[in-house]
Amino acid sequence: MTAPSMADRPHQVRLTSNGLTGSVEIDGTDVSSSVQGFNLEARLGSAPLLVLYAAPQTGVQFDGLAHVAVGDQQDPGDAVAAFLANIDPAALSRAALNRDDLDGTPHELTRAMLMQLADMALGKAGA
Repeated sequence: MTAPSMADRPHQVRLTSNGLTGSVEIDGTDVSSSVQGFNLEARLGSAPLLVLYAAPQTGVQFDGLAHVAVGDQQDPGDAVAAFLANIDPAALSRAALNRDDLDGTPHELTRAMLMQLADMALGKAGA
């Protein structure tokens, strides 16, 4: 039998931040010194989910019940590598060669592929 986690039941949560300083309280206990940031996700019909992270957030205020989970700060390199691993090389080549910003300068194909990858990452149409 595994030990219950904080996410198993909602906890009373109070979040405040003015952009420079902030506080995080869980069940009346100030945990701000252990938390450098958080994400708060809310969906209709269920308690919000508070994920505690290691990056400061700004302009947030919340007071209510929420499920709480401690998140693992993702290395951006991991996300980039996962994104690139799912790129179809043939589709990337076609899309880069069909760009209207090819200009005939040295390294234009490499530049077009990098720009195309950025467009794909942002979910831009035509990517």
